[in-house]
Amino acid sequence: MLKAWSGGDREAAELFMPLIYDELRRQARLHLNRERSNHTLQTTALVHEAYLRLNEQPGIEWQNRWQFFALAAQMMRRILVNYAVMRNREKRGGGDQAIPLEETIVISNDEGNEDLLALDAALTRLEKLDHRQARVVELRYFTGLSIEDTADVLAISPATVKREWNMARAWLKAELSTSD
Repeated sequence: MLKAWSGGDREAAELFMPLIYDELRRQARLHLNRERSNHTLQTTALVHEAYLRLNEQPGIEWQNRWQFFALAAQMMRRILVNYAVMRNREKRGGGDQAIPLEETIVISNDEGNEDLLALDAALTRLEKLDHRQARVVELRYFTGLSIEDTADVLAISPATVKREWNMARAWLKAELSTSD
């Protein structure tokens, strides 16, 4: 179905959505659990907005479901970052406040209330320094992929993913702790 969707088959896209909807909701919940508790954006709205944006992407040739989910997570991250930027402009006239990752340098899928804007800015800086480390963080932290699945998506060994993941976490901890 992904390949048919890549070829412009809108019916395949519509048939694909019910099959992946639960996983997209899981990803959206992961993203929203890291946000403030009274966030006005709901899981369903985030899933639908990400899906609409994915559907509007021209010329994507889907290779596998992990590629799809990785791009979906990236879209969700962009939506939340845009939402946070707009909210800061409206409420405070700008002035993002950085909150560091936990002192243990653990980036997990179920803990932490990291400031999404600070994390996004740090990831953008990391991407300029080391694109692969930034991709590993996106796939592990935002998509929730295992080390093995991340290795498959990036076509590298699991040992390389572990090494890049540890280096990226250490770099992010240092970067975010200096931006207080």
